[in-house]
Amino acid sequence: MSPAQTARPSAVRRGLWWAADYVYAARRQLAVLSFPWAIGRPRPTPESWRRGGPDLPEVFLIPGVYEHWTFLRPLGDALASAGHRVRVVHGLGVNRRSIAGTADRLAKMLGETPAPPAGRVLVAHSKGGLIGKHLLVSSGAAARAAAEAAGGGDPAAAAAAAPHRGRPLGVLGLVAVATPFGGSRLASLFVVPSIRAFRPQDETIVTLGRETSVNGRIVSVFGPWDPHIPEGSALEGATNVAVPTAGHFRVLESTATRRAVLDGVALLAKDDGPAP
Repeated sequence: MSPAQTARPSAVRRGLWWAADYVYAARRQLAVLSFPWAIGRPRPTPESWRRGGPDLPEVFLIPGVYEHWTFLRPLGDALASAGHRVRVVHGLGVNRRSIAGTADRLAKMLGETPAPPAGRVLVAHSKGGLIGKHLLVSSGAAARAAAEAAGGGDPAAAAAAAPHRGRPLGVLGLVAVATPFGGSRLASLFVVPSIRAFRPQDETIVTLGRETSVNGRIVSVFGPWDPHIPEGSALEGATNVAVPTAGHFRVLESTATRRAVLDGVALLAKDDGPAP
């Protein structure tokens, strides 16, 4: 489906979409607070998420700012039902840290255990997609430097030294839902640093925008209208997939989004090959 919008929705339709979006977000937040382990202890992931087979990529879920990982529960359930092992990144709190700092924490966590033979795919929402792209960029640069040093400048030796056919940390790519790859002009209306970090002129947003070499390993999924991202989530060079469900949060529970995420993970696993 083309990422281009054919017509701007009416004010009434946008208002209904906006209301439904925040009802969904409120429901997700209340679900977290209703459990005793919401404070002081991480909520355990479903047992079924750990039973996936080794022939499919392991999936890591990365939530957005002010979100608990349970916001991505519909996607995690779909991925687990399809046979993937699904993991979450504990210790992020409400994900208010910087994009770069959180990407470093994610890289450290991934580096603590060997990557499975089928590799890993990141599935993220909103800010989580920026964190995922930052990891693809930063870990790729580090791996290339290490491989070149190990290979003594020999490109063939450097490629052989890189894990997963050139995929650092075994990460094949990223499937991002409703991610502000170009930032959001609405972020300028806020004084909270964790939200202002999404301004289009923010240094991290600008830097990530210039880093186009990893865009081919990204699948961007988005609806026809996002109240948080007027600019949209289409990313040049990526696989852009438009789904019919509008909103920034409610798009996560859409059947079309679940299908797009499953297809995106399969595409990244299929396209895994020698790094350029």
